[in-house]
Amino acid sequence: MRKQANWRAPCIGSSRPMHGALLQVKGCGTVNAAELAIAAGDNPERIPSEASFASICGVSPIPASSGKTDRHRLNRGGNRQANKALHMIAVSRMSGDERTLAYMAKRKSDGKTKREAMRCLKRFIAREVYSTLRHPMRLKYARGEELAAMRKSLSLTQQQIARELNVPNVRLSEIERDVCPHEEIRREYDRYLNAKMSASEGLDSS
Repeated sequence: MRKQANWRAPCIGSSRPMHGALLQVKGCGTVNAAELAIAAGDNPERIPSEASFASICGVSPIPASSGKTDRHRLNRGGNRQANKALHMIAVSRMSGDERTLAYMAKRKSDGKTKREAMRCLKRFIAREVYSTLRHPMRLKYARGEELAAMRKSLSLTQQQIARELNVPNVRLSEIERDVCPHEEIRREYDRYLNAKMSASEGLDSS
């Protein structure tokens, strides 16, 4: 499984938009995204709910209450590599993400132990991952096909724009195919095209 994830990681976004979208989940790198994509399979739309996905990843809660004490114990089932990926994302977020730190503090103030709070956080992240897998186009940046359409409407080539932006042509190709986010370059590319479109519209109306 680990070799499969490492092999798939460099091209995580090349086959399905949902896989590339996983890289937009905060704290999720290419290897973790690959592990989660493998766990979800090629048809995540067949997973009926986020609770089902949580169960696949081994982060669904198992009640272990006694008397008036409401507790849940560790779920040792599910895909352990996906579980580890969620754990690594959680650790990454806890290193400085304010929302995550506030979430953990709230859970602890509710009486959760650190381990229990971590399990809650992993379940929360699994919910976010499931939503991303089911709705991969709800991205925080312009979609590649939209940028490609704008570029073509301006009769510009990727090579021309790459020279203007001083970036490798392959990066623009990856952006247009949504293979990789390249957020900073994507935003610059988006601004460049919009500026060109505005200038073109101004000339057309004059």
